[in-house]
Amino acid sequence: MAKTTVKKSASATKESSVKLRRPKQDYTIQSVVHALDILEAFKGAAKEDLGVTELSESLGLHKNNVFRLLATLETRGYIEQNKSTGNYRLGIKTFEMGQVFLVQTGLIKQARPVMEELLARCNETVYLAVLRNEKIVYMDIAETTHSVRVADRVGAVLPAYCTSVGKALLAYLSREELDKVFPKTKFEKFTDNTICERSELYSHLKEVASRGYALDLEEYEEEVFCVSAPVMDYTGKAVAAICVSGPGYRMGLERIIKELLPLTLKGAAEISKRLGYNAPEASK
Repeated sequence: MAKTTVKKSASATKESSVKLRRPKQDYTIQSVVHALDILEAFKGAAKEDLGVTELSESLGLHKNNVFRLLATLETRGYIEQNKSTGNYRLGIKTFEMGQVFLVQTGLIKQARPVMEELLARCNETVYLAVLRNEKIVYMDIAETTHSVRVADRVGAVLPAYCTSVGKALLAYLSREELDKVFPKTKFEKFTDNTICERSELYSHLKEVASRGYALDLEEYEEEVFCVSAPVMDYTGKAVAAICVSGPGYRMGLERIIKELLPLTLKGAAEISKRLGYNAPEASK
């Protein structure tokens, strides 16, 4: 039997080629785009929760459309409603997905062995945390064997301005970024050592940036001392911070400066190196 050859016409070949070259945005689903726009609106917001009207005006969407999108995201846990204000904020699902991303991109994976080594050297609890707007989210822990220890904070969300990990990361934000993070000039006072004035905090953060580490000497919780250093990624951005934390009577300022600070700085530098960060050479 004779072999049959099917030959495409020039127009068909051209049409197929055009389809292959179509940009991906031609395949986007508008409702999904709008849902993502809503989630991303919280990233640059000056406050934690936003109302339907605010989102409608900022995104140029009809209120009914915004409400339906929020309701859909709420059912899946990506958005939650603040019952006291009626506004909406990011839900726990966004944190969970962010944690998956951090694991997959290597932050926790790269930090874990360094944290365990740091724990072995000082036997004080070691934390890894990231900044989320004006809050700190604790991502991982290497816990001390001492019976008296700081409570496990993994998954906890705490104020950044009065924690060492928070200050270690806030110090790398610009003045404009800080103003967005802290629209109010006064902060809640947790202890006698809490910095409650924005101007005082900004001045303190300049010191933190210049020395490359941050301390929390009973600023958030009485009888708890912490020392932190930032973790940089391959772009030179501070993406996380590690801290050594423990009761004040065991940590002590002298022990922090002589023993725990050098270990913390070395640990942060090692994690940064594992993430591809090339530290600038010290000037001679």
